[in-house]
Amino acid sequence: MNVLHGLHKSFLPSTVLHLLQKNYTFFTTSSAHHLPTIQNLTNFLTTSLHPHSNSISSLNKLHSLLIVTGFIQSTFFLKETIVKYASFGLPELVLSLYRTTAAPTLLLLNYTVRSLSDHGFYDHVLNLYAWWRRCNFQSDNYTFPFVIKSCAALGTQRLGKEVHCVVLKTGYGGHSVVQTSLLDMYAKTGSMEYAEKVFDQMSQRDLVSWNALVCGYLTNGYCPEAFEAFREMLAVGLMPSASTLVSVLPVCMIVGELSSGRSLHGFAIKCGVLDDEVMTPTLISMYGCFSDLNSARKLFEMMLEKHVVAWNAMISAYAKVGEPGEACGVFQLMHRSDTKPNLVTLVSVLPSCCNLANACYGESVHAIGIKFGLTYNDGVVSALVSMYAKLGELDAARYLFNSVSEKSLLLWNSMISGYLLDGLWHKSLDIFIDMIARGVMPDAISMISVISACSISQDLRSGDSTHAYIIRNGFDSDVNVINGLLSMYSACHRLDASLNLFHKMKARNVISWNVLISGLGKIGDTEGSMAFFHQMGQEGVKFDLITLISIISGFNQVDEITTGMPFHALVIKSGYSSDTQLTNALISMYANCGNMQAGQLLFNSLEMKSVVSWNALMTGYRDCNLFEEVMVLFDQMKMGGQKPNSVTLLNLLPICIFHQQGKSIHAFALRNFSIMESSLLTSAMCMYARFENLDYCCLLFEQLDKRNIISWNTKMSVYLQSRHIANSVTCFKELLTLGMQPDSVTILILVSACSVVGSLELAQCITSFIIRKGFDKNISVINALIDMYAKCGSIAIAKELFNTTHNKDTITWSVIINAFGIHGDGLAALNLFSKMQEAGLKPDDVTIISILSACSHSGLVKEARVIFKSMIEDHWIKPRMEHYACMVDLLGRTGYLDEAYDLIRRLPFKPCSSLLESLLGACRSHGNVEIGEAIGKLLLELKSCSSNSYVMLSNIYAVDGRWNDSKTVRYDMEMKGLKKEPGVALIVDN
Repeated sequence: MNVLHGLHKSFLPSTVLHLLQKNYTFFTTSSAHHLPTIQNLTNFLTTSLHPHSNSISSLNKLHSLLIVTGFIQSTFFLKETIVKYASFGLPELVLSLYRTTAAPTLLLLNYTVRSLSDHGFYDHVLNLYAWWRRCNFQSDNYTFPFVIKSCAALGTQRLGKEVHCVVLKTGYGGHSVVQTSLLDMYAKTGSMEYAEKVFDQMSQRDLVSWNALVCGYLTNGYCPEAFEAFREMLAVGLMPSASTLVSVLPVCMIVGELSSGRSLHGFAIKCGVLDDEVMTPTLISMYGCFSDLNSARKLFEMMLEKHVVAWNAMISAYAKVGEPGEACGVFQLMHRSDTKPNLVTLVSVLPSCCNLANACYGESVHAIGIKFGLTYNDGVVSALVSMYAKLGELDAARYLFNSVSEKSLLLWNSMISGYLLDGLWHKSLDIFIDMIARGVMPDAISMISVISACSISQDLRSGDSTHAYIIRNGFDSDVNVINGLLSMYSACHRLDASLNLFHKMKARNVISWNVLISGLGKIGDTEGSMAFFHQMGQEGVKFDLITLISIISGFNQVDEITTGMPFHALVIKSGYSSDTQLTNALISMYANCGNMQAGQLLFNSLEMKSVVSWNALMTGYRDCNLFEEVMVLFDQMKMGGQKPNSVTLLNLLPICIFHQQGKSIHAFALRNFSIMESSLLTSAMCMYARFENLDYCCLLFEQLDKRNIISWNTKMSVYLQSRHIANSVTCFKELLTLGMQPDSVTILILVSACSVVGSLELAQCITSFIIRKGFDKNISVINALIDMYAKCGSIAIAKELFNTTHNKDTITWSVIINAFGIHGDGLAALNLFSKMQEAGLKPDDVTIISILSACSHSGLVKEARVIFKSMIEDHWIKPRMEHYACMVDLLGRTGYLDEAYDLIRRLPFKPCSSLLESLLGACRSHGNVEIGEAIGKLLLELKSCSSNSYVMLSNIYAVDGRWNDSKTVRYDMEMKGLKKEPGVALIVDN
């Protein structure tokens, strides 16, 4: 004990004194005459204590004994004790032990700095170095690299520069290892200019130096410079190592140069580094990035010993290119090969289990994770929660989430996004609030998920609250979070708020501009989106692929084709013409603008046609009413080996001509899709409703989620479409009984049902419900109400609603004009049409149809001619079939048959049967056999010609006394299997 009392207490730190007191019994139980020898202590240090033994208490006792015996001043024991404390994760004890050393040497300093650096305690390295400098001790070329490495790891460039000054002052600025450390530090802290200067000053540049420069360029996004540095390295005669090639290969992925990647593959073979543990997996990842899975798989199969990193690379390659089945298949092979998976394996394969939409795969991977003890890792648990949520197994996701007592932020984020993916946005917000209440501070990812929930639900109130929280907690400096807010306001139809926020942003990136350009394009403001595009260029922000897709997607009107074509030229000039996604956007643009020939040429030019390419062209043909071409494309798509998706079938179901055809497409969906999406089910319901197969509609409704208002809206719409108005209203009552909250679409369907019935009493009940629920603020609902009251016979209420509406849009004016038209007051409709233009509103094609229809009902031929002419010359509206139909109907009713027939002959497209039947009926009424016969022949040429056309033409011949011609027409009708539709008398019991 004399040794203990002989030590000066000020020499011992408080932590060491605590250890002495705590372990006092350890050395007092031994006889003072039997103190351990140096050999005993050495053996204990080197054999009994190691990082995997968890012998911290034993180390503490040994430390105390070293102090008691005086051996603590031995350099050997100091070094070993420091190493042990560092390996046990006790850096404070390392610092304390070193600072209390009687004679701290530079050698011991370097040993301590290395121990701390090796175990990642970089801040403690800098702490020790600062203490060393304050003591005016010197450093050498062994100290500086570890200190500089710590500056790089912590991102403290300022301190790194200070160390650099000391390096130059002490004369170690020319040492290659120190210079390489400085080069690496500047590169990792984002100062490639300084890194280049250090590199240029190096007299001896070895492979490590070149690797540091190449990695620095890559880290800072200077891909061309990285390639150039690599070429220069080869030019000076240095052969690349595995680490060099592993650093350069990601550049090929970034810049999209597969040929360069193949060249580097050749280098790896030539340099003999292909067998390196990391080399082959990196090459597999590179080939996977370019979707060259054959090359990736060949490399994988050539490996004699497949370690876990290689298995992970192959699984990840398949997962990234959308081959979840193959990814799970490789995982199965890995499991059979007895290769133990690691955390990366599970995190890589679990998303593929989601994409397969098969819970069995996910559960199997989960079981393997439990077997190998990997399910206690936060990353794995979070991946499992996400997987179960995506598979719709929310109970399992919640169970896993609740089973973790100490929930990490990553796990909270997974649960928030899980609810979001399942469409339960309100639960996402609830769990976010719960997370805040438990004291877990969110990060940018949390905020982006919450913003997405507000965006999907279009919950502007929650969005505003989230925006306030973001500002209050300093997230407004994160450009990704603000971009999320821009998108949210745009989705909530608050583009003004989005623009205001955009102009307040301190830092914007290309995504910020893309959100605004896309938002303006979606509301049809192509001029605004182009203005932003030009402003973006003026501010020096380079557009990307998404920018071009966003702006091109906004061109969807016939008159916008001339504006869109220059952007097509820009695509070619920018080198993006080979991109499939962008070409798909161009196909959609040409199709929407009515130029199907250009769309077809672009489609044919694609080397790799994706399912989106087929869908884009099919949608264009469908919108142009070229239904046969759509069906032909569908057959070609299947023959070409391209698997249709739900969007493909959504193009097909609405254009089915026969009931059997619709059933065939439905059967195809059942055979090929394990899960039928809601949109596909609702579209199938609408298809069956057209063929009056309400039994199938009801069966499909039972497969839909009854908690979703869209399901009920579809059922109501189906009943309305098939004229089962009472059932539609009953359906509305059912959803209210179940506690469902109707949305604006529900109300619009209900109002339409009332319009068909024409019941003023029901109309008043619906109006009361609308006011009570607050839907009277919705302009679409008000427009529907005006139309409803007009069709229910109360033009006075319709006019009153119109007059009390403040924010009238073009549709509001069109509806009231049509209302007066159907009530036969064409002059009032014309007066409203004039007032609309005086109010500064430009009529659209629907408004023109309404006013022309009003003129037709009132026989106002002269006025209709002026409007039809001004439509083309003044308003630049290209007439559609409906406009021509209104004019032909009006001219036919008023006896201007020659003018009506001349209009039909000058049609820019093939006339529809309803338009021809309208004029044929007028010919019968006015006894014009010549024009009637010409129109009749045109009608009989149409495949969609009905029995009414034959009957009317037969009657025209009969009135003119041409009985043989009349009989011939009747005979042709019978030969084609057409029968005269019987008349129906409707008696309404009031």
